[in-house]
Amino acid sequence: MIRIEVSPQDVMASRFAISPLIETMHALWILSGAAEAGVHRPWAERTREPYEKLRRSEPGVAALTALFGRGDYNADFIAPPPAGVDVAIEEELAVMRATPLAQARDEIARNLRGRPCPPPEIMAVLDRPDVVDRLADALEATWKQIVSNDWPRFRAILQRDVVHRAGRLATYGWAAALDDLSPRVRWRADGGAGHIAVRMDTPGQDERHRLSGRGLLFVPTVLGPGVAAYLEDAWPYALVYPARGVAAQYLPPRGLARLIGGTRATILLQTPATTSQLAALLGLSVGGTGDHVAALREAGLITGTRVGRSVLYHRTPLGDALVNGG
Repeated sequence: MIRIEVSPQDVMASRFAISPLIETMHALWILSGAAEAGVHRPWAERTREPYEKLRRSEPGVAALTALFGRGDYNADFIAPPPAGVDVAIEEELAVMRATPLAQARDEIARNLRGRPCPPPEIMAVLDRPDVVDRLADALEATWKQIVSNDWPRFRAILQRDVVHRAGRLATYGWAAALDDLSPRVRWRADGGAGHIAVRMDTPGQDERHRLSGRGLLFVPTVLGPGVAAYLEDAWPYALVYPARGVAAQYLPPRGLARLIGGTRATILLQTPATTSQLAALLGLSVGGTGDHVAALREAGLITGTRVGRSVLYHRTPLGDALVNGG
């Protein structure tokens, strides 16, 4: 169990971020077989061929995936926590490439500790003096050839989650923000400021960390296999967790789709979201998406709230009842 102690000041200091680099790493987790595809099986099957081509042409891909281990420590420098909500992957890769070689070697050694030694061709890459650049090159190639094609849709899901959970943290506090984040994450009041309890897979793991006013960085993920914590002093303290509404992008409920149509069923399931976010999720024009949104509004299933320059649509009680079958 990991316990992250927080103070009232940590609510104000905590923030949310979206990381294309972390999403790219999680794509390799699925495609390499280090994590089950689960609801992402249609995506994995569609991207299997380009992944195999990439693995054959880019030696760093095999070296990178050799470090993946569910429930074990994974080198943090591979995909460090992002600095903000919309950081470009080029900026994230630049941060990764700036990792000192000594730190990278230390994290790789820790990553491999207690595991069978990888094949010689893998170790040949991991032992290189330019290992950081080699692994960064592999992630950059994976992004360009695989993940970037789906990024508008993934980004829309992540943005929706950030809006939802950041609002709950600011308005209601830790307990509300962590509610339904993951079965592995719980808020414990302790009769005082309280702590975040994170249950990990590693047997006997028992750690206690203190935020001390620095806050926590929350990073939702679409492709990630579960909860991961960055709790190394070299990086911002961060918690990676599955975003809401991931499964809905693949298969809306059949009954709901028969009733109002597949596109409108997907919109109903994917709210809260803006029209542009929904267009990215659906692969439609903003105008075409707007027509569907207007129809759902007229039916009383969704309503809009202006947030800055955008309108955020969310389900009405009638829309909730339709989705939940109540």
